[in-house]
Amino acid sequence: MEGKKDELKGRVKEAAGDLTDDESLKAEGKADRAGGKVKEFLEDAKDKGEEIVDKVKDKVDRNK
Repeated sequence: MEGKKDELKGRVKEAAGDLTDDESLKAEGKADRAGGKVKEFLEDAKDKGEEIVDKVKDKVDRNK
């Protein structure tokens, strides 16, 4: 969720930079968007890792 917020914030900054010809604001927006995508990827990877751990725990518990 946090990653999507950063992506949206970045899009807004980028658009504002386009409208005002502010290259610094546009660059900041691009950085926010990139950071948001990385956060989103890491959040997804964490969720997948937790799913795998839960499946392994279930198998271990069933084999006891």
